Amino acid sequence: MTDRQQIEAIIKRHAPCDGTFETKLPGLRLIRCSTPTLPMPVIYEPALCLVAQGRKRATLGARSFVYDSANYLIASVDLPVMGAVIEASPEKPYLSMQLDLDTAELADLTVRYPSNERPSGRNPAGLLLNEVDPGIIDAATRLLKLLDTPQDIDALAPLAKREILYRLITGASGHDVRRIAHAGTHLTQIARAILWIREHYREQCPVETAAEVAGMSRSTFYTHFKAITNMSPLEFRTQLRLQEARRLMLSDGLDAATAGFQVGYGSPSQFSREYTRVFGMPPATHINSLRQF
Repeated sequence: MTDRQQIEAIIKRHAPCDGTFETKLPGLRLIRCSTPTLPMPVIYEPALCLVAQGRKRATLGARSFVYDSANYLIASVDLPVMGAVIEASPEKPYLSMQLDLDTAELADLTVRYPSNERPSGRNPAGLLLNEVDPGIIDAATRLLKLLDTPQDIDALAPLAKREILYRLITGASGHDVRRIAHAGTHLTQIARAILWIREHYREQCPVETAAEVAGMSRSTFYTHFKAITNMSPLEFRTQLRLQEARRLMLSDGLDAATAGFQVGYGSPSQFSREYTRVFGMPPATHINSLRQF
């Protein structure tokens, strides 16, 4: 059995039905889905997404990232993404693992194993897509195998996780992954601002205040924020507001006007207008379609 086949078999055992499953390995989640899905809003936190079977699309602003067993996705900061499983069936369900990125461990590795390559000088991206290499697959297989021998997790999981992180910092996006761990980089400055916006998105969230949190001038902040998130700060806030409003309507049964008010909109018409622009249909129509899906 190849490493990929082992990964598929392990995920199927520990994710026996559709859904997202927390595991006994801290920071590791397994995902299974047997049908394609509508685009759904989700917050991607710093993590590695490795697909064993099927295919998924993550849309960040106007840019889409399609990944499958040949590519892995890295989220470097907290991002509001529209995610959709685009290839799955009951016979061949979508199967994937998500591993949180330990910034302290990353920082230690970047100090111990400095890069000999010159930084490209380009702005870092919030989502990174790279071709899977055998080293990552091998380390991921050994990590997942520990789910079958939980008595070994405490001793061996840290070693496998560390190897995965090492493979990431020495891989094709190594420089960008290293920036996740380095305090003072543009990526970590924007990450601070993102956390602030997530805490205050119901408020006005003036760009000037977010720039102060990041420790940047307004123009510099705007440039780097757009490069990393593919959105302006206000567009980012809008995504957070609309994602939460959608959740309130779908899960809590709130009407559109109430949901819009709770996430920061003073005008029902403005909320409906922005919701329609992002999701392609008015709030009530969209929620009804999701309930029937």
